Amino acid sequence: MDYTYPYSWIIPLIPLPIPMLMGVGLIVFPTATKNLRRMWSFPSIFLLNVVMLLSVYLSLHQINQNSLYQYVWSWTINNDFSLDFGYLIDSLASIMVILISTVGILVLFYSDNYMYHDQGYLRFFSYMSFFTTSMLGLVTSVNLIQIYIFWELVGMCSYLLIGFWFTRPIASNACQKAFVTNRVGDFGLLLGILGLYAITGSFEFRDLFEILNKLVYNNEVNFLFLTLCALFLFTGAVAKSAQFPLHVWLPDAMEGPTPISALIHAATMVAAGIFLVARLLPLFIIIPHIMNFISLIGIVTLLFGATLSLAQKDIKRSLAYSTMSQLGYMMLALGMGSYRAALFHLITHAYSKALLFLGSGSIIHSMEAIVGYSPEKSQNMVLMGGLKKHVPITKTAFLIGTLSLCGIPPLACFWSKDEILTDSWLYSPVFAIIACFTAGLTAFYMFRIYLLTFEGHLNVHFKNYSGQKSGSCYSISPWGKEIPKTKFSLLLSTNSKEKGILFFFTRTSRIFENGKKIMRPFISIPFFGTQNTFCYPPESDSTMLFSMSILVLFTCLVGIIGIPYNQSGIHFDLLSNLLNPSINLLHPNPTNSIDWYEFFINSIFSVSLAFFGIFLAFFLYKPIYSSSKNLNLQNSFFKGDNNTALWEKIINLIYDWSYNRGYIDFFYQKSFTAGLRRFAELTQFFDRRGIDGIPNTFGLLSFFGGEGIKYLGAGRISSYLLFYLGFVVVLIFVLFYLFLLVF
Repeated sequence: MDYTYPYSWIIPLIPLPIPMLMGVGLIVFPTATKNLRRMWSFPSIFLLNVVMLLSVYLSLHQINQNSLYQYVWSWTINNDFSLDFGYLIDSLASIMVILISTVGILVLFYSDNYMYHDQGYLRFFSYMSFFTTSMLGLVTSVNLIQIYIFWELVGMCSYLLIGFWFTRPIASNACQKAFVTNRVGDFGLLLGILGLYAITGSFEFRDLFEILNKLVYNNEVNFLFLTLCALFLFTGAVAKSAQFPLHVWLPDAMEGPTPISALIHAATMVAAGIFLVARLLPLFIIIPHIMNFISLIGIVTLLFGATLSLAQKDIKRSLAYSTMSQLGYMMLALGMGSYRAALFHLITHAYSKALLFLGSGSIIHSMEAIVGYSPEKSQNMVLMGGLKKHVPITKTAFLIGTLSLCGIPPLACFWSKDEILTDSWLYSPVFAIIACFTAGLTAFYMFRIYLLTFEGHLNVHFKNYSGQKSGSCYSISPWGKEIPKTKFSLLLSTNSKEKGILFFFTRTSRIFENGKKIMRPFISIPFFGTQNTFCYPPESDSTMLFSMSILVLFTCLVGIIGIPYNQSGIHFDLLSNLLNPSINLLHPNPTNSIDWYEFFINSIFSVSLAFFGIFLAFFLYKPIYSSSKNLNLQNSFFKGDNNTALWEKIINLIYDWSYNRGYIDFFYQKSFTAGLRRFAELTQFFDRRGIDGIPNTFGLLSFFGGEGIKYLGAGRISSYLLFYLGFVVVLIFVLFYLFLLVF
């Protein structure tokens, strides 16, 4: 096994031939490459399987022998400066490589059918393979310069993937927003790297930690400058992991294809910031107040993300804010020094959220079968409902992912989130209360998504009007299935109180759904005296369902690796062995066994909060099929007194806050965007009127002066004498006046 480590440098390079060969094929044999485009998915998935097997092999060796391997070679040497490249294989790198490869395999397998209909099929797989290469290079980097290079490559791939459908203005704007926001964090990261080099003279992790420890111990370093450098480094992680206040790019990044959301914005790229903080945690620990600042950013982010997910109508955008909130949990754990809990939650959340995003992709394609290709409609949860009857496998997978993210035992996220909540009580009671409240909020908004999507009846109706232009009901899903063509035209409710699904009480009444029950497919039923034709959303193809099924297994079973149980010869806690020795300030001497009675007592509170959030979601969003009389009674109940009216105002205030993204985008638009535009206009005015105006003014004066003087040269001596005598007379008067002033 020891002979495997010297060849670990090929891990980032294994997926690289795919985008290179695709590019060469499109240049040399464009027609053949496009005709055989589906053959490229097989080598992409196969090579990523090789990466996964190699990473699992190395991880098992580290678990058994607690080994670490680092290899460095010099790239450039100049006097005292040496820039080295290499690779580092340790527990953190192994975890990230396994995570990237396993999720990447399933997402690529899913994408083969999801993107089948798209003309950019080859471009999509090329971008995905290059992104995988960049991410693998990032997590195996041996120094800060190497991390920064791959950090920028990951950002470039994210820009390309978010703007994959660049012909749509909203997608092109989203990728530009993500690019600009991440440039803020990347500039801070670069400043932090250069500042640390100025202090230590090295970019290598081991040298950095050793030199800084000595400098701090001997009080030979400027703590203010060192703290500033650490904050700059953390800024890079804040932007990449969508932490407050640089989180604004993440929900807009959902404009890319759904597999991109599953791979990049749930499991890998957004985890790069968590990885960077985990890698540099020995540096942050020795700097005063940095750990407190990291935990503060984490607690603000987890609460902020959860509140912003409450009222979103777009299913992917709501999941994006959920990702932001869960990344806040990881950052909180790192700030508390709970290294193991942060990485544990990184693993469990990655599989659960990838499952949810792939499930949302399946839902979107099912909705596209009846509303056509329209993200504003196919991703709008208000237009969904009742899908559990038509997509039962997707519904089951989505429910399991939802329960896991809510923290319901024995699913994966329960073990990791409960560990973070337990550690938060040891760190700060205030932070613990906020984290526990957010855990209940997570259960509420996740079941809101589930109930609006799958429960009740379908809220999109199709109706044939006599004399009205109608279209055809067909599927544009990537697997090529077509529903038998049936004439229809879209009938959307204009009265939200009658046919819509409302948020909380939304101005006047309790949430309800007053829809008509959909009959069998393609059966016309009477509806207000006219004929309606309905078509049901189809279940996804077996290839897409296979990826989701594997993620269901991961979601159910991956929590086992972190259960600290070692009794009677049965040992489950593989994560502790992999991370041993690890940084854990709250538990400096962790034990390999657990008191199950104490564990269950501690978990009762968090699980109770989750169930309360689920109950509240059911209470507010459950389908209500009642008569108009009962509905009026419910409305009168909620409008009965002044206290209820005040409660409705509070609810509406929360709704507006959440739906408008906390007004953060509005603030940035008015302050930074509009301010920079006004500053640009001011500098343009100064440049045109000031910088260019001064030489232009002198040029005009010279021009008019020359034009005026040329008329003096008329060639007449009498004219010259007249001007001469006039000048002399004026000069005499001036001199005489000055003489009078003096004497």
